[in-house]
Amino acid sequence: MNETLSPILQPEHLSALAKNKTIVLIDAGPSRERYENEHLNGALYVDLNTDLAAVPQDAAHGGRHPLPTPEQFGKVLRRLGISAESHVIVYDDKNGSNAAARFWWMLRAAGHPKVQVLNGGMQAAVKTGFPVSNKIPVAELVENYNFSHWGLRTADMTEVERSAADSHHLVIDVRDKERFDGITEPIDLVAGHIPGAVNIPFITNLDSNGLFLPPDILKEKYTEALGNISPENVTVHCGSGVTACHTLLAMDYAGLQIAKLYVGSWSEWSRNDKMTGRGIM
Repeated sequence: MNETLSPILQPEHLSALAKNKTIVLIDAGPSRERYENEHLNGALYVDLNTDLAAVPQDAAHGGRHPLPTPEQFGKVLRRLGISAESHVIVYDDKNGSNAAARFWWMLRAAGHPKVQVLNGGMQAAVKTGFPVSNKIPVAELVENYNFSHWGLRTADMTEVERSAADSHHLVIDVRDKERFDGITEPIDLVAGHIPGAVNIPFITNLDSNGLFLPPDILKEKYTEALGNISPENVTVHCGSGVTACHTLLAMDYAGLQIAKLYVGSWSEWSRNDKMTGRGIM
């Protein structure tokens, strides 16, 4: 965890920071059409499917949103004008649960510490009076952003299967309870959850206004959830490795070690003839 820069930026601080030339503001919302019609002034756009993932033909191999290669992501960063000196602020319009937290995780995993997610997203910034625009900015030309590997921890399907059956490890599923219980499955082919996983929906990281809970409350929440299990032995997943990053962000905000990310998540697991749990565990 970066000791001087919080991973969460409060919206009332954005206007002052945006005047700094090192700031790169990123819109990671789910709709390019919404971005083209209205976005925070000066923001550049990243697309989950084309910029933050290498979408496969068959989600059985890595899930619906596998990570791109470091080389591919480095090209995205160069296109966005992000250099090693950049202070990146990323937002979406889903309280960070769409691609903003994923972009945060990827930048941190690329070794870039100066990245923050805007608390409350676009709506919160607009409420503070931050201007919106439909003008598409042009990123400054920068050198190639080179890194050789993802520096944060990930887990593959085999490791997750082993961890979920081990009392010294914990697998956290951040999807909503109805999906976890197998009552509904609006996206993937099979309903249910990884046997042995526990359900802590990402939405519980937020207060009634859609803002992240204070760090001390989040720390208390996840410390209680982990019990005697070391954060090193915790793996977090969701549907396709995107929303799970919201919980990893919350843990970092709380001052806890960032757990492992199972990138393939339920979208991979459910397509590989694995055992499936249903109901309350």
